[in-house]
Amino acid sequence: MCCKVIFFYCCRFDGLDAMAEHEEFLPHKTGGKKEIHFTDFEGKTSFGMSIFNLSNAIMGSGILGLAFAMSNTGIILFLVLLVFIAILSAYSIHLLLRSAGVVGIRAYEQLGNRAFGPPGKMLAACVITVHNIGAMSSYLFIIKSELPLVIQAFLDKENTGEWFLNGNYLIIIVSAFIILPLALMKQLAYTVPILAFAFVCHPEVLPIYTELRDATKKRMQSVANISILAMFVMYLLTALFGYLTFYGAVESELLHTYSRVGSGDVLILCVRLAVLVAVTLTVPVVLFPIRRALLQILFPDKPFHWVRHIAIAFCLVFIVNLLVIFVPSIRDIFGIIGATSAPSLIFILPGIFYIRIVPEEQEPLLSRPKIQATCFAALGFIFMVMSLSFIITDWVTGESRSGGGH
Repeated sequence: MCCKVIFFYCCRFDGLDAMAEHEEFLPHKTGGKKEIHFTDFEGKTSFGMSIFNLSNAIMGSGILGLAFAMSNTGIILFLVLLVFIAILSAYSIHLLLRSAGVVGIRAYEQLGNRAFGPPGKMLAACVITVHNIGAMSSYLFIIKSELPLVIQAFLDKENTGEWFLNGNYLIIIVSAFIILPLALMKQLAYTVPILAFAFVCHPEVLPIYTELRDATKKRMQSVANISILAMFVMYLLTALFGYLTFYGAVESELLHTYSRVGSGDVLILCVRLAVLVAVTLTVPVVLFPIRRALLQILFPDKPFHWVRHIAIAFCLVFIVNLLVIFVPSIRDIFGIIGATSAPSLIFILPGIFYIRIVPEEQEPLLSRPKIQATCFAALGFIFMVMSLSFIITDWVTGESRSGGGH
């Protein structure tokens, strides 16, 4: 559910980023050298495969929290919100493609550099890092909650407190013997990257744009629109069937709710195993862009060094394990990431990048497109403040927002 095709990762993190890091952000003609733009790169990926890649970038562990979100809002309000977020995500991608087309930039972080210099690049890298740490935490939380049930089903026994049925011990073991060794590899072959959290795919849009055959802004926007529509349908069906099965009793992690129908059910067990394999192999994959962003922030001009490579991986895995052990619910992870990095990646950064990058000769500051972009960024900021306020209030009062209208 969370993997991408092999060649996409190779292109994104080996080919394109290597080229992008060594090219100037605003190439200019010196000594007859030709200006380099991402449109000069001849993409090989078909329209259909680009849709597949972007759909995989959109879909992640957030899908498991949608039924819980519907239980809080009811079906009608959930549908309205889902449509709203999907439309805004498509508009956000339009802003990114427009900005990238002006300056010929391939990566989200580089748009930040073009808009605000090194602080902008650092801001974009930090937001992406926070978002991916949240994604890692959500995947490990799934392992923590689902692996004990799988082991319990195989052993055909009740959980009476044995250490090997304790989720905290299990995520440490999985991290030490599976995730960390994979994260210590120099390269991999594939990658990944509540409602806003579920639709974040923006750091992957520009690399997919670069790889698209016969790439044009209109063609890439069509890829984005179809991908978002496909995931919209999948999200709606997942939330709807999960909610209609359990109503107000649905838990923040949908699969965990099905433990009530018997952890020994073969179909449920197969689904759990598939999810566990997917998220376990995805965690080290998500760690790679985090480490890359940290290296760009902390050691921008340093060559590859195994000590830094290993130390960053170990620290990230250690920190994420602590988060998963001490955070009481996956709902908190979805909520915090959905309230901070998600609105930044979907609303705020694309809006302000567009305003700063598109020249005033093409679109004056008071033109309709830039006013819309300003309102879009402001909407993201309001969304962030309101969401964080609700979450903090929930923590302080200790209330659990479950149930909801039908």
